[in-house]
Amino acid sequence: MSGPRSACDLCPRRCGADRAAGERGACGAGRALVVARAALHFWEEPPISGERGSGAVFFAHCPLRCVYCQNALIAAGEAGAEVSVGRLSEMLLELAAQGALNVNLVTPTHYAPEARAAVAAARAEGLSLPVVWNTSGYETVEAVRANAGTVDVYLSDFKYADAALAARYSHAPDYPEVAIKALEAMVDEVGAPAFDEVDGMPRLVRGVVVRHLALPGALEDSKRVVRLVRERFGDEVLLSLMNQYTPVVAASAAAGDARAARALGRCPELAGRVSGEDYERLLDYADGLGIEDYFWQEGGSAEESFIPPFDLTGVRERSRA
Repeated sequence: MSGPRSACDLCPRRCGADRAAGERGACGAGRALVVARAALHFWEEPPISGERGSGAVFFAHCPLRCVYCQNALIAAGEAGAEVSVGRLSEMLLELAAQGALNVNLVTPTHYAPEARAAVAAARAEGLSLPVVWNTSGYETVEAVRANAGTVDVYLSDFKYADAALAARYSHAPDYPEVAIKALEAMVDEVGAPAFDEVDGMPRLVRGVVVRHLALPGALEDSKRVVRLVRERFGDEVLLSLMNQYTPVVAASAAAGDARAARALGRCPELAGRVSGEDYERLLDYADGLGIEDYFWQEGGSAEESFIPPFDLTGVRERSRA
């Protein structure tokens, strides 16, 4: 299948929307495939971005829609352009021609059939780069299984261990249970981390990276996530602990965004940042569990811009001479 579902069940919400007829799903997506940016991206983990950059394709809309989303503009479908599967395939080849270390499909779950079709078409035209599936972790086991033969690397969030926190921030109390089952399927499909070397640096060519973004006031839940991932997967996955949380919801509310203002009124703690002390406590906790090799960020990461401009870079078809 290479198009939208008539009764969509691509994500765990299983909303049943008739997207083939133009009805919008819980993710906000309808019939069309919508992309907001396709460009080299330098802010992933080192073996994914390297020195060349990851060939990132940012899709519009999102099944999870966290209230603190750093990419809220595209998650809400407020940026992006409709493209065909053929054009998406061309984008992947264009990113490869720019020297990308891999092709990186960012939040593709609700467009999974189209994404797989585009990868297959690009491979038929010579694409040989690893394919990264960059996901919130809110995936069904069936969706992961359907990616067999397409995806080489999963770059997956594990946002919450606590169902109440998942309900508060993502309206998804089933997130912890769903995400752990999805991770198990990912590891089963692609196996333990494997690397080659590009420009004298390791490149991840197979495996799973589990990302966790520390949130304000949620240190204990972060510790639970780290322990759960360690106990369940050991060295079968690479762990990435991030402190880049930026209170964009507060900035949006201050700019007059009514939706952000409502979210901030319900979750006022999201107006703050993660303290350096809490982040250090989280890293110390990981060390104490015997996790010797994981990714972490410098203390000022949240001050930097990890949010690229969603200005249709690389999306429009290039004019031919």
